[in-house]
Amino acid sequence: MLPVKGFTEFIERHGLFNHDNKILAAVSGGMDSVLMVHLLNAAGFSFGIAHCNFQLRGDESLRDQEFCNHLAEKLRVPFHTVNFDTAKYAADEKVSTQMAARALRYQWFEEVRQQSGYNLIALAHHQNDAIETILLNLTRGTGIAGIHGILPKNGLLVRPLLFLSRDKIAAIIAKNHTTYVEDSSNASTKYARNKLRLEVIPKLKELNPALEETFEKNLERFRDLEILLDRQVEQLRSRLFDFHDDEVHVSLEEIKKLEPQRLLLFKLLQEYGVNETIVDDLVEALDKHPGRIFETSGYKMVLDRGKLIISNNNNGRPAEQLINIGDREIRYGNYRLTILHDDSPLIIKDNPMAVSVDRELLSYPMRIRSWQQGDVFYPLGMKGHKKVSDFFVGEKIPLHKKREIPLLVNGNGEIVWIGGYRPDDRYKVSGKTKKVTIFELNLI
Repeated sequence: MLPVKGFTEFIERHGLFNHDNKILAAVSGGMDSVLMVHLLNAAGFSFGIAHCNFQLRGDESLRDQEFCNHLAEKLRVPFHTVNFDTAKYAADEKVSTQMAARALRYQWFEEVRQQSGYNLIALAHHQNDAIETILLNLTRGTGIAGIHGILPKNGLLVRPLLFLSRDKIAAIIAKNHTTYVEDSSNASTKYARNKLRLEVIPKLKELNPALEETFEKNLERFRDLEILLDRQVEQLRSRLFDFHDDEVHVSLEEIKKLEPQRLLLFKLLQEYGVNETIVDDLVEALDKHPGRIFETSGYKMVLDRGKLIISNNNNGRPAEQLINIGDREIRYGNYRLTILHDDSPLIIKDNPMAVSVDRELLSYPMRIRSWQQGDVFYPLGMKGHKKVSDFFVGEKIPLHKKREIPLLVNGNGEIVWIGGYRPDDRYKVSGKTKKVTIFELNLI
Protein backbone atom coordinates (compact mmCIF):
# COMPACT_ATOMS: atom_id res chain seq x y z
CA MET A 1 0.00 0.00 0.00
CA LEU A 2 1.53 3.30 -1.09
CA PRO A 3 1.07 6.48 1.02
CA VAL A 4 -0.66 8.31 -1.82
CA LYS A 5 -2.84 10.41 0.52
CA GLY A 6 0.14 11.70 2.50
CA PHE A 7 2.01 12.33 -0.76
CA THR A 8 -0.76 14.43 -2.34
CA GLU A 9 -1.48 16.28 0.92
CA PHE A 10 2.18 17.30 1.20
CA ILE A 11 2.17 18.47 -2.44
CA GLU A 12 -1.00 20.52 -1.91
CA ARG A 13 0.13 21.97 1.44
CA HIS A 14 3.34 23.32 -0.08
CA GLY A 15 1.87 24.20 -3.49
CA LEU A 16 4.42 22.06 -5.33
CA PHE A 17 2.42 21.23 -8.48
CA ASN A 18 -0.95 20.06 -9.74
CA HIS A 19 -2.38 17.66 -12.30
CA ASP A 20 -2.08 20.24 -15.07
CA ASN A 21 1.70 20.24 -14.68
CA LYS A 22 4.14 17.97 -16.46
CA ILE A 23 6.88 16.75 -14.10
CA LEU A 24 10.42 15.64 -14.94
CA ALA A 25 11.37 13.11 -12.25
CA ALA A 26 15.09 12.72 -11.54
CA VAL A 27 15.61 9.00 -10.93
CA SER A 28 18.87 7.31 -9.89
CA GLY A 29 17.32 3.87 -9.49
CA GLY A 30 17.66 3.92 -5.70
CA MET A 31 14.70 3.27 -3.43
CA ASP A 32 13.98 6.99 -2.81
CA SER A 33 13.57 8.03 -6.44
CA VAL A 34 11.87 4.74 -7.37
CA LEU A 35 9.24 5.28 -4.66
CA MET A 36 8.76 8.86 -5.88
CA VAL A 37 7.86 7.79 -9.43
CA HIS A 38 5.55 5.06 -8.19
CA LEU A 39 3.76 7.67 -6.07
CA LEU A 40 3.58 10.10 -9.00
CA ASN A 41 2.10 7.31 -11.08
CA ALA A 42 -0.37 6.17 -8.43
CA ALA A 43 -1.53 9.74 -7.83
CA GLY A 44 -2.17 10.25 -11.54
CA PHE A 45 0.40 12.94 -12.28
CA SER A 46 1.92 13.40 -15.74
CA PHE A 47 5.67 12.79 -15.62
CA GLY A 48 8.77 11.52 -17.38
CA ILE A 49 11.93 9.92 -15.99
CA ALA A 50 15.41 11.46 -16.30
CA HIS A 51 18.52 9.43 -15.44
CA CYS A 52 22.19 10.48 -15.48
CA ASN A 53 24.96 7.94 -16.05
CA PHE A 54 28.03 9.57 -14.55
CA GLN A 55 30.22 6.64 -15.67
CA LEU A 56 31.97 6.46 -12.30
CA ARG A 57 31.07 2.90 -11.23
CA GLY A 58 31.66 0.83 -14.35
CA ASP A 59 29.10 -1.92 -14.91
CA GLU A 60 27.08 -0.76 -11.92
CA SER A 61 26.42 2.61 -13.62
CA LEU A 62 25.21 0.81 -16.76
CA ARG A 63 23.02 -1.47 -14.63
CA ASP A 64 21.35 1.55 -13.00
CA GLN A 65 20.73 3.14 -16.41
CA GLU A 66 19.12 0.00 -17.81
CA PHE A 67 17.00 -0.41 -14.66
CA CYS A 68 15.61 3.13 -15.03
CA ASN A 69 14.90 2.53 -18.71
CA HIS A 70 12.93 -0.63 -17.88
CA LEU A 71 11.08 1.23 -15.10
CA ALA A 72 9.98 3.92 -17.57
CA GLU A 73 8.85 1.24 -20.01
CA LYS A 74 6.88 -0.51 -17.27
CA LEU A 75 5.14 2.71 -16.24
CA ARG A 76 4.75 3.78 -19.90
CA VAL A 77 6.30 7.20 -19.38
CA PRO A 78 9.00 9.05 -21.39
CA PHE A 79 12.61 8.20 -20.57
CA HIS A 80 15.50 10.64 -20.88
CA THR A 81 19.11 9.64 -20.22
CA VAL A 82 22.62 10.95 -20.76
CA ASN A 83 26.18 9.70 -20.29
CA PHE A 84 28.67 12.10 -18.68
CA ASP A 85 32.45 11.94 -18.60
CA THR A 86 32.31 13.19 -15.03
CA ALA A 87 35.96 12.52 -14.20
CA LYS A 88 37.14 14.61 -17.16
CA TYR A 89 34.76 17.45 -16.31
CA ALA A 90 35.98 17.47 -12.70
CA ALA A 91 39.61 17.59 -13.85
CA ASP A 92 38.96 20.31 -16.44
CA GLU A 93 36.99 22.49 -14.03
CA LYS A 94 39.25 21.67 -11.05
CA VAL A 95 36.32 20.67 -8.83
CA SER A 96 35.52 17.54 -6.83
CA THR A 97 33.76 14.63 -8.47
CA GLN A 98 30.66 15.33 -6.38
CA MET A 99 30.56 18.97 -7.43
CA ALA A 100 31.10 17.99 -11.06
CA ALA A 101 28.23 15.49 -10.96
CA ARG A 102 25.96 18.09 -9.33
CA ALA A 103 26.73 20.75 -11.94
CA LEU A 104 26.31 18.34 -14.85
CA ARG A 105 23.01 16.87 -13.72
CA TYR A 106 21.26 20.12 -12.85
CA GLN A 107 22.29 21.73 -16.12
CA TRP A 108 21.07 18.70 -18.07
CA PHE A 109 17.80 18.47 -16.13
CA GLU A 110 17.03 22.08 -17.07
CA GLU A 111 17.88 21.43 -20.74
CA VAL A 112 15.52 18.43 -20.83
CA ARG A 113 12.81 20.39 -19.01
CA GLN A 114 12.90 23.17 -21.58
CA GLN A 115 13.28 21.00 -24.66
CA SER A 116 10.57 18.51 -23.71
CA GLY A 117 8.02 20.87 -22.21
CA TYR A 118 8.18 19.91 -18.54
CA ASN A 119 7.03 22.45 -15.97
CA LEU A 120 9.04 21.30 -12.95
CA ILE A 121 11.86 18.97 -11.91
CA ALA A 122 11.08 16.55 -9.06
CA LEU A 123 13.92 15.40 -6.79
CA ALA A 124 13.62 12.53 -4.29
CA HIS A 125 15.13 14.17 -1.21
CA HIS A 126 13.58 13.01 2.07
CA GLN A 127 13.66 14.08 5.74
CA ASN A 128 17.06 12.52 6.45
CA ASP A 129 18.60 14.38 3.52
CA ALA A 130 17.34 17.61 5.10
CA ILE A 131 18.85 16.66 8.48
CA GLU A 132 22.19 15.81 6.88
CA THR A 133 22.22 19.13 5.02
CA ILE A 134 21.60 21.11 8.21
CA LEU A 135 24.30 19.25 10.12
CA LEU A 136 26.78 19.77 7.30
CA ASN A 137 25.97 23.48 7.19
CA LEU A 138 26.28 23.86 10.97
CA THR A 139 29.60 22.02 10.93
CA ARG A 140 31.01 24.30 8.24
CA GLY A 141 29.39 27.52 9.51
CA THR A 142 26.11 28.99 8.30
CA GLY A 143 23.47 31.65 8.70
CA ILE A 144 19.72 31.21 9.06
CA ALA A 145 19.37 30.13 5.42
CA GLY A 146 21.63 27.18 6.14
CA ILE A 147 19.48 25.84 8.94
CA HIS A 148 16.14 25.78 7.12
CA GLY A 149 17.36 22.62 5.37
CA ILE A 150 16.15 21.54 1.95
CA LEU A 151 13.09 23.47 0.81
CA PRO A 152 10.06 21.60 -0.59
CA LYS A 153 10.13 24.02 -3.54
CA ASN A 154 13.01 26.10 -4.80
CA GLY A 155 12.29 27.72 -8.15
CA LEU A 156 11.55 24.92 -10.62
CA LEU A 157 12.86 22.21 -8.27
CA VAL A 158 10.30 20.35 -6.14
CA ARG A 159 10.86 17.70 -3.49
CA PRO A 160 7.61 15.81 -2.83
CA LEU A 161 9.21 13.12 -0.60
CA LEU A 162 10.19 15.45 2.25
CA PHE A 163 7.26 14.15 4.29
CA LEU A 164 8.99 10.75 4.64
CA SER A 165 12.07 9.55 6.53
CA ARG A 166 14.58 7.10 5.10
CA ASP A 167 13.32 4.35 7.44
CA LYS A 168 9.71 4.87 6.36
CA ILE A 169 10.73 4.78 2.69
CA ALA A 170 12.58 1.50 3.25
CA ALA A 171 9.54 0.05 5.03
CA ILE A 172 7.18 1.07 2.20
CA ILE A 173 9.53 -0.37 -0.41
CA ALA A 174 9.79 -3.68 1.48
CA LYS A 175 6.03 -3.94 2.13
CA ASN A 176 5.22 -3.40 -1.55
CA HIS A 177 8.05 -5.66 -2.80
CA THR A 178 9.26 -2.80 -5.00
CA THR A 179 12.48 -3.44 -6.89
CA TYR A 180 15.27 -0.87 -6.97
CA VAL A 181 19.07 -0.77 -7.34
CA GLU A 182 21.60 0.07 -4.64
CA ASP A 183 24.53 2.42 -5.21
CA SER A 184 27.54 0.74 -3.60
CA SER A 185 29.18 4.12 -2.90
CA ASN A 186 26.44 4.82 -0.34
CA ALA A 187 28.20 2.43 2.05
CA SER A 188 31.46 4.40 1.96
CA THR A 189 32.27 6.90 4.72
CA LYS A 190 34.72 8.66 2.40
CA TYR A 191 32.07 11.31 1.77
CA ALA A 192 31.03 13.70 4.56
CA ARG A 193 27.31 13.15 3.99
CA ASN A 194 27.68 9.38 4.19
CA LYS A 195 29.70 9.73 7.40
CA LEU A 196 26.86 11.71 8.94
CA ARG A 197 24.27 9.21 7.73
CA LEU A 198 26.14 6.10 8.83
CA GLU A 199 27.88 7.25 12.01
CA VAL A 200 26.53 10.51 13.44
CA ILE A 201 22.76 10.36 12.94
CA PRO A 202 22.41 6.86 14.48
CA LYS A 203 24.01 8.28 17.64
CA LEU A 204 21.61 11.23 17.64
CA LYS A 205 18.69 8.84 17.25
CA GLU A 206 19.80 7.10 20.42
CA LEU A 207 19.10 10.42 22.18
CA ASN A 208 15.88 11.04 20.25
CA PRO A 209 14.33 8.12 18.35
CA ALA A 210 11.86 10.56 16.74
CA LEU A 211 14.71 12.65 15.29
CA GLU A 212 13.16 13.05 11.83
CA GLU A 213 9.82 14.27 13.18
CA THR A 214 11.56 16.69 15.55
CA PHE A 215 13.71 18.10 12.75
CA GLU A 216 10.69 18.46 10.46
CA LYS A 217 8.99 20.70 13.05
CA ASN A 218 12.23 22.62 13.63
CA LEU A 219 12.61 23.18 9.89
CA GLU A 220 9.16 24.72 9.64
CA ARG A 221 10.05 27.11 12.49
CA PHE A 222 13.37 28.03 10.87
CA ARG A 223 11.65 28.66 7.52
CA ASP A 224 9.09 30.90 9.22
CA LEU A 225 11.90 32.83 10.91
CA GLU A 226 13.68 33.28 7.59
CA ILE A 227 10.50 34.59 5.95
CA LEU A 228 10.03 37.03 8.83
CA LEU A 229 13.66 38.22 8.54
CA ASP A 230 13.47 38.59 4.76
CA ARG A 231 10.32 40.70 5.03
CA GLN A 232 11.97 42.91 7.63
CA VAL A 233 15.03 43.33 5.39
CA GLU A 234 12.89 44.22 2.36
CA GLN A 235 11.08 46.88 4.37
CA LEU A 236 14.41 48.27 5.55
CA ARG A 237 15.83 48.22 2.02
CA SER A 238 12.89 50.17 0.60
CA ARG A 239 13.26 52.75 3.39
CA LEU A 240 17.06 53.05 3.54
CA PHE A 241 18.27 52.55 -0.02
CA ASP A 242 18.37 55.69 -2.17
CA PHE A 243 18.97 54.81 -5.84
CA HIS A 244 20.95 57.28 -7.99
CA ASP A 245 21.50 56.01 -11.56
CA ASP A 246 24.33 53.50 -11.08
CA GLU A 247 24.80 54.09 -7.35
CA VAL A 248 22.99 53.25 -4.13
CA HIS A 249 23.27 55.61 -1.13
CA VAL A 250 22.60 54.47 2.44
CA SER A 251 22.66 56.84 5.42
CA LEU A 252 25.35 55.94 7.95
CA GLU A 253 23.15 57.25 10.77
CA GLU A 254 20.44 54.78 9.75
CA ILE A 255 23.00 51.97 9.63
CA LYS A 256 24.07 52.82 13.17
CA LYS A 257 20.44 52.48 14.35
CA LEU A 258 20.08 48.92 13.04
CA GLU A 259 19.53 46.32 15.74
CA PRO A 260 20.89 43.65 15.58
CA GLN A 261 23.29 45.68 13.47
CA ARG A 262 25.63 43.09 11.98
CA LEU A 263 22.89 40.64 11.04
CA LEU A 264 20.66 43.21 9.36
CA LEU A 265 23.55 44.96 7.61
CA PHE A 266 24.80 41.63 6.27
CA LYS A 267 21.34 40.76 4.92
CA LEU A 268 20.93 44.22 3.38
CA LEU A 269 24.29 44.06 1.60
CA GLN A 270 24.40 40.34 0.85
CA GLU A 271 23.30 40.79 -2.77
CA TYR A 272 26.37 43.00 -3.33
CA GLY A 273 28.77 40.18 -2.47
CA VAL A 274 29.71 41.09 1.11
CA ASN A 275 30.86 38.49 3.60
CA GLU A 276 30.88 38.65 7.40
CA THR A 277 34.46 39.98 7.49
CA ILE A 278 33.55 42.95 5.30
CA VAL A 279 30.51 43.66 7.47
CA ASP A 280 32.64 43.57 10.64
CA ASP A 281 35.21 45.93 9.09
CA LEU A 282 32.48 48.26 7.84
CA VAL A 283 30.84 48.48 11.28
CA GLU A 284 34.20 49.22 12.90
CA ALA A 285 34.85 52.00 10.35
CA LEU A 286 31.49 53.80 10.66
CA ASP A 287 32.75 56.49 13.06
CA LYS A 288 36.48 56.32 12.43
CA HIS A 289 37.43 56.11 8.78
CA PRO A 290 35.64 58.44 6.33
CA GLY A 291 36.68 57.63 2.78
CA ARG A 292 37.29 53.97 3.61
CA ILE A 293 36.72 51.73 0.57
CA PHE A 294 35.44 48.15 0.66
CA GLU A 295 35.47 46.00 -2.47
CA THR A 296 33.71 42.77 -3.40
CA SER A 297 33.96 40.82 -6.64
CA GLY A 298 31.49 43.12 -8.39
CA TYR A 299 31.06 46.24 -6.25
CA LYS A 300 32.81 49.09 -4.50
CA MET A 301 31.51 50.57 -1.23
CA VAL A 302 32.74 53.96 0.01
CA LEU A 303 32.08 55.73 3.33
CA ASP A 304 31.61 59.29 2.13
CA ARG A 305 29.87 62.37 3.60
CA GLY A 306 27.61 60.49 5.97
CA LYS A 307 26.67 57.86 3.42
CA LEU A 308 27.64 54.39 2.33
CA ILE A 309 27.87 54.68 -1.45
CA ILE A 310 27.63 51.41 -3.38
CA SER A 311 28.66 51.37 -7.02
CA ASN A 312 29.38 48.84 -9.70
CA ASN A 313 33.09 48.34 -10.29
CA ASN A 314 32.26 47.30 -13.87
CA ASN A 315 33.84 43.88 -13.48
CA GLY A 316 32.01 40.85 -14.75
CA ARG A 317 29.95 42.49 -17.50
CA PRO A 318 29.22 39.92 -20.22
CA ALA A 319 30.98 40.65 -23.50
CA GLU A 320 28.88 42.30 -26.20
CA GLN A 321 27.75 39.84 -28.89
CA LEU A 322 26.89 40.51 -32.54
CA ILE A 323 23.71 39.00 -34.02
CA ASN A 324 23.87 38.37 -37.75
CA ILE A 325 20.83 37.84 -39.96
CA GLY A 326 21.26 34.07 -40.20
CA ASP A 327 21.90 33.42 -36.50
CA ARG A 328 19.46 31.21 -34.63
CA GLU A 329 21.15 31.10 -31.22
CA ILE A 330 23.53 33.40 -29.34
CA ARG A 331 25.26 32.88 -25.98
CA TYR A 332 25.40 35.97 -23.78
CA GLY A 333 26.72 35.63 -20.23
CA ASN A 334 24.43 33.20 -18.42
CA TYR A 335 21.76 33.45 -21.11
CA ARG A 336 20.99 31.71 -24.37
CA LEU A 337 19.17 33.93 -26.88
CA THR A 338 17.17 31.99 -29.46
CA ILE A 339 15.90 33.69 -32.62
CA LEU A 340 12.90 32.51 -34.62
CA HIS A 341 11.37 34.09 -37.72
CA ASP A 342 7.63 33.73 -38.26
CA ASP A 343 5.48 34.79 -41.22
CA SER A 344 2.49 35.71 -39.06
CA PRO A 345 2.06 38.83 -36.86
CA LEU A 346 2.36 36.83 -33.63
CA ILE A 347 2.34 38.70 -30.30
CA ILE A 348 4.04 37.08 -27.29
CA LYS A 349 1.98 37.39 -24.11
CA ASP A 350 2.60 36.41 -20.47
CA ASN A 351 6.27 35.59 -21.05
CA PRO A 352 8.64 38.42 -20.07
CA MET A 353 11.59 36.36 -21.34
CA ALA A 354 10.33 36.44 -24.95
CA VAL A 355 9.35 39.20 -27.35
CA SER A 356 8.06 39.40 -30.90
CA VAL A 357 8.99 42.45 -32.98
CA ASP A 358 8.25 43.72 -36.46
CA ARG A 359 10.86 42.00 -38.64
CA GLU A 360 10.90 44.70 -41.30
CA LEU A 361 12.14 47.27 -38.76
CA LEU A 362 15.26 45.29 -37.89
CA SER A 363 18.69 45.95 -39.37
CA TYR A 364 21.75 43.76 -38.99
CA PRO A 365 24.14 43.13 -37.43
CA MET A 366 22.19 43.62 -34.21
CA ARG A 367 23.84 43.46 -30.78
CA ILE A 368 23.13 42.09 -27.34
CA ARG A 369 24.94 43.91 -24.57
CA SER A 370 24.63 45.32 -21.06
CA TRP A 371 23.35 48.75 -20.10
CA GLN A 372 25.56 51.79 -20.77
CA GLN A 373 25.38 55.34 -19.45
CA GLY A 374 23.14 57.45 -21.70
CA ASP A 375 20.99 54.56 -22.99
CA VAL A 376 17.39 55.60 -23.73
CA PHE A 377 14.37 53.73 -25.09
CA TYR A 378 10.65 54.15 -25.65
CA PRO A 379 8.97 51.75 -23.15
CA LEU A 380 6.02 49.85 -24.58
CA GLY A 381 2.79 51.32 -23.27
CA MET A 382 4.36 54.64 -22.22
CA LYS A 383 4.55 57.98 -23.98
CA GLY A 384 7.92 59.37 -24.91
CA HIS A 385 11.40 58.12 -24.17
CA LYS A 386 13.02 57.21 -20.88
CA LYS A 387 16.57 56.74 -19.69
CA VAL A 388 17.27 53.05 -19.13
CA SER A 389 18.95 53.99 -15.83
CA ASP A 390 15.71 55.71 -14.70
CA PHE A 391 13.69 52.69 -15.80
CA PHE A 392 15.94 50.45 -13.67
CA VAL A 393 15.50 52.73 -10.66
CA GLY A 394 11.72 52.68 -11.13
CA GLU A 395 11.78 48.89 -11.25
CA LYS A 396 13.97 48.82 -8.10
CA ILE A 397 16.57 46.69 -9.89
CA PRO A 398 19.75 46.34 -7.76
CA LEU A 399 23.17 47.14 -9.19
CA HIS A 400 24.29 43.58 -9.75
CA LYS A 401 21.16 42.94 -11.80
CA LYS A 402 21.64 46.04 -13.94
CA ARG A 403 24.91 44.82 -15.38
CA GLU A 404 23.49 41.35 -16.07
CA ILE A 405 20.27 42.37 -17.86
CA PRO A 406 20.63 41.83 -21.64
CA LEU A 407 19.75 44.74 -23.92
CA LEU A 408 18.81 43.85 -27.50
CA VAL A 409 20.05 46.64 -29.77
CA ASN A 410 19.10 47.18 -33.42
CA GLY A 411 21.70 47.75 -36.12
CA ASN A 412 20.84 51.48 -36.04
CA GLY A 413 21.76 51.68 -32.33
CA GLU A 414 18.19 51.80 -30.99
CA ILE A 415 17.22 49.55 -28.09
CA VAL A 416 14.64 46.96 -29.16
CA TRP A 417 14.11 45.14 -25.85
CA ILE A 418 15.29 45.21 -22.26
CA GLY A 419 15.39 41.46 -21.87
CA GLY A 420 12.95 40.16 -19.28
CA TYR A 421 11.45 43.60 -18.61
CA ARG A 422 10.12 45.81 -21.42
CA PRO A 423 10.15 45.99 -25.24
CA ASP A 424 10.57 49.26 -27.09
CA ASP A 425 7.31 50.71 -28.40
CA ARG A 426 8.86 51.54 -31.80
CA TYR A 427 9.34 47.85 -32.65
CA LYS A 428 6.03 46.45 -31.43
CA VAL A 429 3.83 44.23 -33.59
CA SER A 430 1.02 46.34 -35.04
CA GLY A 431 -1.79 46.05 -37.59
CA LYS A 432 0.72 46.86 -40.32
CA THR A 433 3.11 44.06 -39.32
CA LYS A 434 3.40 41.24 -41.84
CA LYS A 435 6.28 39.17 -40.41
CA VAL A 436 7.84 38.97 -36.97
CA THR A 437 11.09 37.91 -35.37
CA ILE A 438 10.79 36.26 -31.97
CA PHE A 439 13.61 36.57 -29.46
CA GLU A 440 13.62 34.35 -26.36
CA LEU A 441 16.05 34.32 -23.42
CA ASN A 442 16.73 31.24 -21.31
CA LEU A 443 19.13 30.88 -18.42
CA ILE A 444 21.87 28.37 -19.14
